[in-house]
Amino acid sequence: MDQVLIAIVLLISIYMLGSSRLGGLVNAVAWQGLFLCLLAASVQKTNMPWHEWVLILLAIVVKALILPLLLKRALRETLVQREVEPQLGYSLSLFIGLLLLVGSIWTVWKLPLPPEIGNPMAVAIALFTLMVGLLLIVARTKAITQTIGYLTMENGIYVLGLTLAVGSPVVIEMGILLDVFVGVLVMGIMIFNINREFDHINTRHFTALKD
Repeated sequence: MDQVLIAIVLLISIYMLGSSRLGGLVNAVAWQGLFLCLLAASVQKTNMPWHEWVLILLAIVVKALILPLLLKRALRETLVQREVEPQLGYSLSLFIGLLLLVGSIWTVWKLPLPPEIGNPMAVAIALFTLMVGLLLIVARTKAITQTIGYLTMENGIYVLGLTLAVGSPVVIEMGILLDVFVGVLVMGIMIFNINREFDHINTRHFTALKD
């Protein structure tokens, strides 16, 4: 089961690096959050108390439902459908993504992981997801795509924490979810205001602003 979830998350991440469709990216980050949470639950199922299961269910609701709905609403307000002028081309992004995948697997292979972790590839795919999110933030120019990159990066951080830390405090994990929810809400407001004031959400144009 773990291998199937890992393969699905990997394919979603590759799709995100190669896609210019913003609606498709929003759907992808929603499915990514769902399958990453399921992967974390599958890896830690023998070590998690009941409140960890409740937290994962809450994470699924936030990551796969609430936040994507907020992003889709922002997308409707901006009337933008595609990322047409990325900082890095899609072919180059895919190539860098391949290097990040190899680097993530190599890093996890060298790490002294706790014996409780039954599948090191789950840690590698979480680290790879984090790096994909960071790459989306750097390589794209639309504010909404960078927001999706931020969500992708947080997905990786969240699952990385769940797979590495056994019995981690619930308060910390709830704090992560709250930070992400508030962050995306603020970003959604910013995207709407940027589009209203400047008729675009391309962050590259901000360098041309003058007093």
